Amino acid sequence: MKTTAALLVLTTLAACGTPQEQCISRNTRDLRTVEKLIAETQGNLDRGYAIDRYEVTVPDWQPCIRYIPGTKEDPTPRPVSTTCRTWDTETRTRPRTIDLAQEAKQLAQLKDKQRQHIIRAQSVISQCRAAYPE
Repeated sequence: MKTTAALLVLTTLAACGTPQEQCISRNTRDLRTVEKLIAETQGNLDRGYAIDRYEVTVPDWQPCIRYIPGTKEDPTPRPVSTTCRTWDTETRTRPRTIDLAQEAKQLAQLKDKQRQHIIRAQSVISQCRAAYPE
């Protein structure tokens, strides 16, 4: 677990870092993905259900200026302050039932995959450090 935490710190710093840090980040991307999936799956098991995220388009009213036609006496269009409808996208969540046994099996598989990625990451990190000494 300490190794995983150290790898996470290193890869977080690598996003905008030196060539060595970029090399480490690039080569440990799969490990970070698996760790995010583990956290999500563990959360599902702890809650007893999954959380689905979905997007909804909703109206949004913004102040705007529209021009109305002029009169016979003054044909110049006049600006009028009003509200205009625009559309916004919101992300919402809803619970979803899950098979707890299947979720536990998936978590075990992800943890096995995590161990494999940690072993690979350790060798990749040493290669990156050798290739790009700081």
